[in-house]
Amino acid sequence: MNRLHVALLTGAFVLTACGGGAGGSVPSFQPDATLPKTGTIPISHVVLMIQENRSYNDFFATFPGGDGTMRGNMGKRTVRLKEVNLAWPCDLGHSRSAFLKDYDGGKMDGFYLEGGGKAPCPPQAGRTAYQYVNPQQIAPYWSIASQYVLADHTYQTQGSGSFTAHQDLIRGGTTFDQSLDDALVDFPTAFPWGCDAGKGTTTSQLVWTGSGIKGPMKGPFPCSNKFPKSGQYYQTLRDLLDAQKVTWRYYTPALCCGGALWNAFDMIAPVRYGPEWTTNIVTPPTQLFSDITNGTLASVSWVIPDGTNSDHPSHALKDDGPSWVASVVNAIGESKYWDSTAIVIVWDDWGGFYDKAKPPQPFDHWGGLGFRVPMLIVSPYAREAVPSKPGYISHTQYEFGSILRFIEDVWSLGRLGTTDTRAKSIIDSFDFSQSPRTFQPIKSPLSRDYFEHEPPSNEPVDSE
Repeated sequence: MNRLHVALLTGAFVLTACGGGAGGSVPSFQPDATLPKTGTIPISHVVLMIQENRSYNDFFATFPGGDGTMRGNMGKRTVRLKEVNLAWPCDLGHSRSAFLKDYDGGKMDGFYLEGGGKAPCPPQAGRTAYQYVNPQQIAPYWSIASQYVLADHTYQTQGSGSFTAHQDLIRGGTTFDQSLDDALVDFPTAFPWGCDAGKGTTTSQLVWTGSGIKGPMKGPFPCSNKFPKSGQYYQTLRDLLDAQKVTWRYYTPALCCGGALWNAFDMIAPVRYGPEWTTNIVTPPTQLFSDITNGTLASVSWVIPDGTNSDHPSHALKDDGPSWVASVVNAIGESKYWDSTAIVIVWDDWGGFYDKAKPPQPFDHWGGLGFRVPMLIVSPYAREAVPSKPGYISHTQYEFGSILRFIEDVWSLGRLGTTDTRAKSIIDSFDFSQSPRTFQPIKSPLSRDYFEHEPPSNEPVDSE
């Protein structure tokens, strides 16, 4: 096992602006003086699985011990949430404007005001936001939560949709100028969401004036080398990993299809126009299974699913997300990588679904934090509620920067200087003093073999 001696950094939760320092140099590693200087973290692989568009309450409303609810505020009324199927036909609004409606100045009662896209959604589709998924249909997620860690206070970096959420999961924020006055929000005007977009495509941005926010307004072309006054500022975790020669891969559907929306690195010009586009960006995502079997798993992996395996609403008949996640967890758990791996499963945004927890406000000028999303942490060192009793619910306030901070600290990468500087690391969901537990397979309706032989759906299911 590769045991890395690193600083155990969780850091104080500092309320700072979203974004980091100017300049293109890689930040130096700065240990937190308030914490032990050294320790042993037996983690040499982190696999970050990114699912789609679900609030915490939509999946875990009734999970024992979790901070869920079966009732919600609909304007001045309190309503009982409806139990529904996982496969759901409506893609509710989840843009910045939707966030502000749902949030309603902190009252958390405006979810019913949202539209739901095209048929077969009902005319007042926002009322369907008041729901929770039948636990039997997401049994693999509940099984993972019962054995490992369920984080019930994980918040999006900002109140916006999938485009910015996927950026936040590779860099912790979307400010793109050195003065930190401009930040991306919502989504570009055309697909793909990145450097491959057609001429004339623009992003949406917010501008901080010093006294308030202007926007959303027209932003730059969605490719980092087109960002005004950014210099080398728009760095991602890739920059820190490359600087320390830590291997990474980004598994995603083909750019023509789901990858047109969910390939965050298509916006990162040094990746898109460099050799890593063919060596580190891997399609289809099922290639991950081969890399596990062949012993070629990178140190850090992002895993973006096919549309029908993503949990994204709008699939009326099919959602194989729980089995997809279980198949990856099982593949790692039954491999040589189990004792050295942390698997983090997170959903990128709330998808318009009701959640009761008011996001801590204000943190920054860019709509952060956003609503709660589910997060599961799987590891042989996952913290236990009591010794030798599997399952732990973390009530720690996490955000996407918490995941990045953990990765930075495992490999002593330094800081990007975005939300990773303020976020509480997920390290407190681990107990590295315990003996690594023996892996127990996660039961699911579909197996790894099913996904390895499943043709890509080629569905770009998202719109925001």
